[in-house]
Amino acid sequence: MDFSSINWLAVVVCVVVSMVSGSLWFNPKTFFPAWWKVVGAGREQPGMENMGMTWALTVLSSFVQAVAMSFMVSALGTATAGAGAMLGFMLWLGFIAPTYLVNKLFAGHGLKIWAIEVGNHLVNFLLFGAILAAWR
Repeated sequence: MDFSSINWLAVVVCVVVSMVSGSLWFNPKTFFPAWWKVVGAGREQPGMENMGMTWALTVLSSFVQAVAMSFMVSALGTATAGAGAMLGFMLWLGFIAPTYLVNKLFAGHGLKIWAIEVGNHLVNFLLFGAILAAWR
């Protein structure tokens, strides 16, 4: 792994993009009510016990994903936004979607919650791949 191949500014942009997309995706006017009805059942507010830790780990997770995507973009020589988005899609399809599917099914959450959660990750992976490939 060559850390010098990483465009750190692009990684930071990806993290910001993921925070924006997540806040839109899980907004009370979009998917949050349907998601919370199943996932939060019985609790008043999501993660209110320690919001500082929740946000810190959320940002860290986005950062790790963006760095890993940057390595993949570099290793595969992906050089256009379209090719980067396709790489993001393939990584999402191969790793995120099936992993979440198994987790959601065994948790008893069903396909609707799976679709909501992986949909947000799909958006992020498409945007991460496009940003990181175009901004090499």
